[in-house]
Order: sequence, then structure tokens, then C-alpha cells
Amino acid sequence: MSSVTKSNPLTQQSPRVGETIIFWLLRAAGYLSILTTVGIVFILFEEAFFFFTEVSFVSFLTDTAWRPFSSPESDAFQIGIFPLIHGTLIVTLVAMVVAIPLGLASAVYLADYAAPRVRKILKPTLEVLAGVPTVVLGYFALTAMTPLLRSILGEGTVDFFNPMSAGIVMGIMIVPTIASLSEDAMSAVPDSLRMGAYGLGATKRQVVTQVIFPAALSGIVAAIILAMGRAVGETMIVALAAGNLPRDLSDGALGLLNPFEQVQTMTSYIVQAVQGEAPRGSVTYESIFAVGATLFLMTLGLNIAAQRFVRRFREAY
Repeated sequence: MSSVTKSNPLTQQSPRVGETIIFWLLRAAGYLSILTTVGIVFILFEEAFFFFTEVSFVSFLTDTAWRPFSSPESDAFQIGIFPLIHGTLIVTLVAMVVAIPLGLASAVYLADYAAPRVRKILKPTLEVLAGVPTVVLGYFALTAMTPLLRSILGEGTVDFFNPMSAGIVMGIMIVPTIASLSEDAMSAVPDSLRMGAYGLGATKRQVVTQVIFPAALSGIVAAIILAMGRAVGETMIVALAAGNLPRDLSDGALGLLNPFEQVQTMTSYIVQAVQGEAPRGSVTYESIFAVGATLFLMTLGLNIAAQRFVRRFREAY
């Protein structure tokens, strides 16, 4: 028996040339983006490989000091990455302490408390803050936040360059990221859940904290991790306000936790080295690629963790 195949008009290929050209342009743009990313990662790790042919990987991970500008033959030459990781983490920690409560409070207000007209004005206004150049925020940290901290706590307590002022301003910078993405996640929760909770006699606070917040948890956590990744990789604010003196990890835990003494982050070290402090081709110059590769792996780990968390706790309605 012969079978008759009926063609579906919705799946027929369009013979029009314009759509074919657009299809191939879009495909080329996708492949170009992937190839560019692969090329950047390849160059980064290739240069880092040359660095590790001259410096022990064990020393890179275990030395307690970061003094790369001495001659490699000198006893002063030490190149342990953890002082830079410490500086990066302490600035990031301060930033997240500032950004998470402000961002989540803004998201809750915009999603469930603000009137529609107020939301239309406040949300774009908040997102404008994300467009402020980071160099401007760095100057703000240096010329406004640091003097304010020194006037309150004393010049003997707060260094002119310190991770506290850099972290506070960085936290303000990433508030729009957390607020906007979290508000989107909360607004995506179906109104039927809200109405059901109200029907059971719940107050607005109970609806937000016990219904909306758990339902949007995957999106909220993804927003926080995304903001953390941005804080880890931020450059200009820390280069201007946090300082360029890495802590010596042998000073003890009490000194390491002080947020008012200057530190050096991974990004600020890269800025320092590429500004001519390190001759091209030297071990010190190659170290910026090792630091960059470490920073890349840290942010990649955060992104993978965010994706796994979202997939694990995503609620489908």
C-alpha cells in the first residue's frame, strides 16, 4: 500500500533568499562568538603555561607572599597567588554584605509593594546605576568614601587605600544586578500562588517571605552568584581605592581579616603589571596570565555553580 505524505505548510522551507541569508548570518554570529571565546581562553592558558615552565606550580599555590617584581634568582622573589586571592575575596565579601540586603530589599519592594506606576519609574532609574563607569565609582570611593570612613574611625585605623571603601562602592555598583534579576524572578511567580496564600489568611509579609521568596529562590540565588562573579572580576574600583600592597599571609588571621589595611586584588595586580611595571617576556610579565587564568577559573566555577543551582531548584509553573 502506498503511503501518501502530506506536507505541513508550517515546516516547509522558505525559498526566499533573504531569510536564507539572515539564517547564515545568525549562525555565523553564533560560531564567531564561540570561536572568539575559545581563542581568548587558549591565549590565556598558553601564556600561563610558559609561566609555569619557570615557576613551580606548588610554589604558586603555597607561597605566603606575592613579590613578583624582584629577580627570580633573588631570595625576595616570591609568587604565591593566595595574597591576591585574599585581597579579591575580602573586597568581594564587603561588596556582597552591602549589595545582598539592599538588592533583595529593592527587589521585594518593586515586585510586591510598589504601585505599578512607581515601579515603572524606580526600576529603570535603579538600572541606570549599572551604567555608571566603574572608573567614576572608583574616584567616588577614593575621594568620598575613604575620607568618610577616616573621619568616623580615625586616620590611624583606616588606610588611605583600603578594601572597605572599595567594597562598599562595589556593593552599590552591583545592587542593580541583584535587584533587577531578583525582581524579575519574583514577578514571574504566578499570581495564583499569591491569591491562594491571601485566601488562606496570610499577611503580605507572610506571602512574600513564605511563598514568593521560596518560589523564586533559584532566580534570586543565580542573581547573587552572577553579581558575585562581577565583583570578583571588577578592576577599576579596586585599582583606584583598594591599594597595591598584597598582605603577607604569615601575618596571622587577625591581620588578614582587617578590612581597613590596603590589599591588592588579582585585577589590580594585572593593571599594575601591564602599565609598564613588568618588562615584556619576563617571568613577572607572564605571571599576569597565570593570575588571569586563576581569575577565569574562579568566575567559571561561580557560573557553573549558579547553573547547577538553578537547574536543581528551578520551579516550573
